[in-house]
Amino acid sequence: MKVTLERAALLKSLGHVHRVVERRTTIPILSNVLMRADGRSLLLKATDLDLEVTETSPADVGMGGATTLPAHTLYEIVRKLPDGAQVSLDAGADGGQMLIKSGRSRFTLQCLPESDFPDISAGEMTHKFTLPAGDLKKLIEKTQFAISNEETRYYLNGIFMHTAEVDKRVMLRAVATDGHRLARVEIPAPDGAKGMPGAIIPRKAVAEVLKLIEDTDKDVAIEFSANKARFNFGDVVLTTKLIDGTFPDYARVIPANNDKRLTVERGDFQRAVDRVSTISSERGRAVKLALGEGKLVLSVTNPDAGTAIEELEVDYDSAPLDIGFNARYLLDIAQQLDSDTALFRLADAGAPTIIQDRDGAAALYVLMPMRV
Repeated sequence: MKVTLERAALLKSLGHVHRVVERRTTIPILSNVLMRADGRSLLLKATDLDLEVTETSPADVGMGGATTLPAHTLYEIVRKLPDGAQVSLDAGADGGQMLIKSGRSRFTLQCLPESDFPDISAGEMTHKFTLPAGDLKKLIEKTQFAISNEETRYYLNGIFMHTAEVDKRVMLRAVATDGHRLARVEIPAPDGAKGMPGAIIPRKAVAEVLKLIEDTDKDVAIEFSANKARFNFGDVVLTTKLIDGTFPDYARVIPANNDKRLTVERGDFQRAVDRVSTISSERGRAVKLALGEGKLVLSVTNPDAGTAIEELEVDYDSAPLDIGFNARYLLDIAQQLDSDTALFRLADAGAPTIIQDRDGAAALYVLMPMRV
């Protein structure tokens, strides 16, 4: 195998694929990146057995072939080469070592055979559709923060993507929850999505998809089967196993009869919550919202540090209500809202609250209260 390509092209491809490789693994081949030279391109592939990323770069192929190299070491070598350099990769006939040449630099790395490298991308995909990169980014960004980190409830460790019929329209929904808060975002379902199996996309795959979206403004081709999902960004393809579990019936925790409506300037509210929570304890982080006609009083009491109180003018004309929330959760949701105002729909101090930009907004958030 002999191939030459631009340092920038190789670095870009390695940057996308090497992130998948775990720093510590008991299976040596999983520390490596597969390199396959063919025709006028070089294909790179990395996997952790749950997630696989491949990328194809244009290259000058002197001799086709394939081998695997230590992913993180190779990435660091290429990263430290000068801008504009040409990189030559030359694997000997026995395939045991790879000579990497660039300018006056020479590196020799140990290879492992291509035949040992696993392939998780095989298998038929049942549903295929395309989404504008901006729509996919919206579905992920506005729900990712609510993914649970609790490994025992593994079925909450990802974003649940599925279709649902709303007012005779098929919508594509992304939902995430950690049991304390829930995020649900929907867009009109693209052709091909209707009837797709509900898919729980794991946290690591979600994060990688979001990073890959940043490098494109094209449509993303998405495929699903019962146990895998594939995201095709053109030169880059990410395949992931789905979480094998049942996502809870989230519709049951979205209240339908919250009749108390609070409308507040989002920026003012966000800054006020941030200020009063300064003295809250790390463990508690509870902020109390005291609602009265036309006003909202935010307060935090910490026996070890003191108290903080701030008053805001709001649009509220229901019965007085005192309710507590985790300040960090309030700020997380406020950051996801797009408009200048935030709409809270409340019931009582012990019931979950709905937060949106406005009635009927594409994004809906549910937050469980705290005792204060």
